[in-house]
Amino acid sequence: MMLQKWYPADQIEKYFLIDVFAVMILIYQVFIAHGTVNLVLKLVLTLLLLTAHYVGLWWRDWRLLAASLLGMLMLAALSTYVVSGILMYGFIFADFLGRANKKATMITGMAGIVAMFILYGWLDQGNPFAIFSTFYFPIMVAQLAAPIVVYTRERANILKEKLDIANAQLERYIQEEERNRIARDLHDTLGQTLTMIKLKSELTLRLVEKNPEKAKHELHDILHTSRYALKQVRELVTDMKFVSLEKEMQLSRDILQKAGIEFIVKDDGAMIPLSNAAETVAALTVREAITNVIKHSEASQCTITLHTEPEYYCIQVSDNGNGNLREGEGNGLQSMRERMDMMQGDMHITASPGSGTKITFRVPMTNRQEVAAR
Repeated sequence: MMLQKWYPADQIEKYFLIDVFAVMILIYQVFIAHGTVNLVLKLVLTLLLLTAHYVGLWWRDWRLLAASLLGMLMLAALSTYVVSGILMYGFIFADFLGRANKKATMITGMAGIVAMFILYGWLDQGNPFAIFSTFYFPIMVAQLAAPIVVYTRERANILKEKLDIANAQLERYIQEEERNRIARDLHDTLGQTLTMIKLKSELTLRLVEKNPEKAKHELHDILHTSRYALKQVRELVTDMKFVSLEKEMQLSRDILQKAGIEFIVKDDGAMIPLSNAAETVAALTVREAITNVIKHSEASQCTITLHTEPEYYCIQVSDNGNGNLREGEGNGLQSMRERMDMMQGDMHITASPGSGTKITFRVPMTNRQEVAAR
C-alpha cells in the first residue's frame, strides 16, 4: 500500500523494477564519470531529470508534455557535458508520451525527441545535423516509433475494455429479456387462472351455509380450474425448455443492432422441418454463433442463411469480420460441435483472416431423427 502512494498502482507490476534499475544505472553513470561540469551541477541536472521522470509517471496531460521536454533537455545536457550515451534514457519519456491523453501531446513530445538529438549534435559537435550521420540516428528513429507503438497498444486495451463492458451489458440484456418473457407468460396465463380460483373460493365460502348444493358445484369448478392451472404450469415449463429458432433469430437481430452490426437473413421460406428438441439445439447453436460474432469478429455485417437439403436443414452464420476464429480458444466452437453430434448433425467452419468467418450447421430433419430414435 505504501508503494502505491508514490508509484502508480497500474504500473507497479510491469515497470517498477525496470524504472528502479534504470535510475540506479543513470545515477551511477552521471556521478562516476569525469565530465566538464562540477558535482553540484551534476546533482542539479540529475534532480531535474528525476523530477521530470516522476511527473511523467503520474500525469497524462500538459504536465506530462512539460516534464518530457524538461527531461529531454536534461538528457541532452548530461550527454554533452557529463557522459555520452545518456540519450538512450529518452526511451523512458518516449514511453510516457505514448500514454498521453491526447495525440497532440504525443506529437509535440515526439518533436521534442528530435529537438533533443539535434541539440546534442549542436552542443557536442557544433553541427545540429551531425546526429544524422552517427549511430544516434537509428536510436532517434526508435524513440520516435516507441510513442506510436505504446499509444496504439493503450488504445487497443481501452477498446477491449469497452468491448468487454458491452458484452457484459448484452448478456444482462438477454437475461432481462428472458425474465420479462417468463413474467409475461405467467401473468397472461397462470395469473388469470389463479385469479379465477381465488374468486370462486370466496364465493364458495359465502355459499357453504346458504346454498350447499351451489357451493358443491363451485367446488367442482375450482377442482377443474386447479387441474387446468396445473396443465398451464406444465405447458409453461415445456415452453421454457423449448427455444424457437424464429424467436432466437428475432433476438439475434435486436442484439446485433445494439452492437452496431447489420443483420441479414436469407430464407428459402420453407417451414422448419425439425422436432422441438432439434429446433432448440439449432436455436442455441445459432445463439452461440451470434455471440462469437459480437465478441470476436469485429464485423460490421452478419448474415444467416437458411435452406433445406435432402435429409438436412442447413443454417449458415457468416460475417465480414477479421476471420480469426479458432477452435479450442474459448469461443464455444467445441460446445456447438457437441450439440451437432448429439443430433447426428455436423458443423463446418471456413475462416480467412480479413475476409470473415462462415459456420454451417446441418441438422437432421424430423423424419431422420424419428428413425434414429427407434
